[in-house]
Amino acid sequence: MSAIFLYGPPASGKTTVGKNLALSLGKTFFDLDSEIEAKSHKTIPAIFEEGGEALFRSIEKETLRELTQKKNFSDSVVSLGGGTLLDPENRKLTESLGLVWLLEAPSKEELEKRFQRNPGARPLGNKAEERKEHYASFKSRIAKAFALPTSLVIVGEAMGDLNGFAKLVIADTNAANCQPEALKDTALELIPSGEEFKNISTIEKIWGILNDHAIGRKDTIASFGGGVTSDLVGFAAATWMRGIDWINFPTTLLAMVDASTGGKTGCDLAIGKNLVGAFHSPRLVLIDAERLKTLPVKELKVGKAEMIKHALIKGSEPKFSEIPTAREIADNLQVKVDIVREDPFERCGRRILLNCGHTVGHALELKSNFAISHGEAVAIGCVEEARIAQRMGLAKDSFPEELSEIFSAHGLPTKLPEGITLDDLKLIMRRDKKRSGNTVTFSLPCAWGSVTATKISLE
Repeated sequence: MSAIFLYGPPASGKTTVGKNLALSLGKTFFDLDSEIEAKSHKTIPAIFEEGGEALFRSIEKETLRELTQKKNFSDSVVSLGGGTLLDPENRKLTESLGLVWLLEAPSKEELEKRFQRNPGARPLGNKAEERKEHYASFKSRIAKAFALPTSLVIVGEAMGDLNGFAKLVIADTNAANCQPEALKDTALELIPSGEEFKNISTIEKIWGILNDHAIGRKDTIASFGGGVTSDLVGFAAATWMRGIDWINFPTTLLAMVDASTGGKTGCDLAIGKNLVGAFHSPRLVLIDAERLKTLPVKELKVGKAEMIKHALIKGSEPKFSEIPTAREIADNLQVKVDIVREDPFERCGRRILLNCGHTVGHALELKSNFAISHGEAVAIGCVEEARIAQRMGLAKDSFPEELSEIFSAHGLPTKLPEGITLDDLKLIMRRDKKRSGNTVTFSLPCAWGSVTATKISLE
């Protein structure tokens, strides 16, 4: 794999993200500013005091060139200074040696706070606005990075191909057919697409693939595809030789905002969804919004169901483009990240809020033999569960229809299919993971910003 260079405005977080990325990939991390100080035996403020920016840029250029000549440099992550690539020769050098990912600046308010925390550390000050045009010239961008206890989640666009990230990539056939350029020069194996293949038979197939490729305890595999694929590959990784590392490259909107983050892996049984599984977080989740451009409209719609659910939990108006941007995905995913950080293994209760719409939704998927997709089922499930909340006096009479209108506006169904009633789904819901006897814990949507865990008897 080639080197990865992180670039962007001063105080944008390049060093923090770079350290976490290197740790996730098992690579060496270099901070160019630290290398400059080690080479010159002076702090960067002292260099500026001695010879101004001209002296600093001269040392920076020489240090960068020496760094790239180190043995095994290609197996590294480098945090660059906020103006390193203003020099055309530096830019040409880094782009010839690896991936250059621009880390977008946070808000002006957040940047100011960061500068205030380390006064004098950056002699040139905040250059984000002044260099706006320069930074905009970089196509590969990171909108946001989330550091979870055992996982780094990066949301960006045009992040490049998968070559070198893992010893083996397992992709579903849909993703491989739609995005073959991302898989060039990788060791690749395919599994079938679709919820109907999310079963033990496919897990056994993956185990066989891992055996054929001599995947051992120290190897890393990667998933490339939708949520079904990441669930299956993640579970296979959790169980192969008692657990190996894996990386998740989600390719659908639904996978990006839902299955990508949280560490839940598993497969379905004939008697219910996701009844077999394990918590096994990927070392790295790389969400590339550029991949959404290959998706059909229906796939974008079903992903928006989970985005609306997150907005419902947060209590914010669901706003996103027809094809959501990296920033919109990151802002929406923040809801799930905050909850997962607080309750990583669904033990203290709050994480159950993410099941809003899913008790009815999962039962509906199974009842329809997966003719109804997960996103469609979640949309219907949220509205049906809001109706349950309304009947229990937990939600205003108008709320279910208000919620229905939001889902409908994004092209999603909101009613149970003809011939299927809630009573028809009760038997399936009694087998839900959140059951206790015939009592199941629902996460009922009661209002925007109010989702309530409620035990309901299904006798």
